[in-house]
Amino acid sequence: MSKSKKIILSALLLALLIVLSRFLSIKTPIVKISFSFVPTMLCAIWLGPKWTILINVLGDLIGATLFPSGPYFVGYTISTGIAAFIYGMLMYKKEENTYTEKQFILRTILAVVLVTAIVNMGLNTLWVSITSGSAFIVLAGARVVKEVVLIPVKVITILFLERVLRTPFNKYLRSEND
Repeated sequence: MSKSKKIILSALLLALLIVLSRFLSIKTPIVKISFSFVPTMLCAIWLGPKWTILINVLGDLIGATLFPSGPYFVGYTISTGIAAFIYGMLMYKKEENTYTEKQFILRTILAVVLVTAIVNMGLNTLWVSITSGSAFIVLAGARVVKEVVLIPVKVITILFLERVLRTPFNKYLRSEND
């Protein structure tokens, strides 16, 4: 894929990330439910870890600057970068047939579980605890239910979208015809 296609695709995914995370999400002081994982995971599959980290960090910084929902806290930016790295390392399909379908499903499940455990239930709960002054254990209890319920939702959503978008992506973006 040419660099210009990568830049255009990442800009579209960045815009989608900001819209999904800032406008089309359900937010409470303790939990946030959104589909902002979709552009992150699609970027991870199509463009790899570097581009995914870039759009996630930029999405967090732009979103926090233009559409704040509270004071900026750098911990959330670190979390989104770590999540992007995990997704990018496990899910990147450099070539069209990098993984078999079964390998891709397993890598997707592993990526979602790792991000859920390390970033969402670990780091993000810590950041909420620091910024709200609430006890970590109390917050973890409330957040663990949401995270466990969302694991299959995330896996099924991304496997469905990747399969539906695979043919147009390979036809229009992966080809070197500009």
